[in-house]
Amino acid sequence: MAKIRVLTVDDSALMRQVLATLLSKDPGIEVIGSAPDPFIAREKIKALNPDVLTLDVEMPKMDGLTFLEKLMRGHPMPVVMVSSLTEAGCQTTLRALELGAVDFITKPKIDLREGMEDVAQDLIAKVKAAAIANVKRQASGVRREMTPLTSHPSPLMSSMIKTTDTIIAIGSSTGGTEAVKDVLMALPPNTPPILITQHMPERFTKTWADRMNSLCRISVKEAEDGDSVLPGHALVAPGSYHMTLVRSGARYTVRINQDPPVNRHRPSVDVLFASVAQYAGANAVGVILTGMGGDGAKEMLAMKQAGAFTIAQDEASCVVFGMPKEAIKLGGVDKILPLSEIPAAIVAYVSKL
Repeated sequence: MAKIRVLTVDDSALMRQVLATLLSKDPGIEVIGSAPDPFIAREKIKALNPDVLTLDVEMPKMDGLTFLEKLMRGHPMPVVMVSSLTEAGCQTTLRALELGAVDFITKPKIDLREGMEDVAQDLIAKVKAAAIANVKRQASGVRREMTPLTSHPSPLMSSMIKTTDTIIAIGSSTGGTEAVKDVLMALPPNTPPILITQHMPERFTKTWADRMNSLCRISVKEAEDGDSVLPGHALVAPGSYHMTLVRSGARYTVRINQDPPVNRHRPSVDVLFASVAQYAGANAVGVILTGMGGDGAKEMLAMKQAGAFTIAQDEASCVVFGMPKEAIKLGGVDKILPLSEIPAAIVAYVSKL
């Protein structure tokens, strides 16, 4: 198989060198060049036609977000952002994902070489996922910003949801920040409780949850240990923590823990789905969205076997058709749907309960 050809864009010569060294450790990746700023990057993209771009956020002459927006409008291609773990960095990175970046890697604040060595496996995996990602070119050249729901409800929004104790569990990874957003923004405010595991580092999940809360009719927050699971509310597993559902009588809550990673992930979708299968059983809906790997597949089957209704995003609408594909292969999926049809399917199912 041909190697994945990567161009790195970063104003730091040390960072460009570190990225090249780490990526070149994988025999399936070739770093074909680097650029210190977007203007040189633009010329190298034209000359070298890389498969994947790694892109810094803060650079001279033009910042990474502006360059990304121009790139996705004129020459859409898989991009992995390189971002710092700061509050502003989190917001910027999430904006990059909205503009079309496939994924991101967090840049360590100190000891760059050793810090990047710690995330080398993750970096390589994300570049490989980006290489097979479905990078869609929107009519406007970028991902369209979803607008908050208006006061005039659509037929979906006005659907009456009768149940108050169904649990909706959503799992996603690569491309999932935008996919989950699309699902949540289409759901009515009286939707049954939602639990979300999205593969994301700590600090990013709170920023992302707050962003979702500002856009959706339901309330969205990063979960805390002991939080009640309530209709009209979505809880997001914190980065670096597993989230599980627990039940005491008729009351549901979540527990947060730092048990070892599962499927190399913490939070893990399998961990969430296993707890939902155990404590909610047939009174649950499982949704698996775009993502690399197989996290969530095995326990989605467990949810289905416990009587839950399960949905997988279809290949055409996925950024990476990995997690849904594995769940489908195991026989754990009742319905395979385009992303745009998943909210209506959830509402239709819970409305009949």
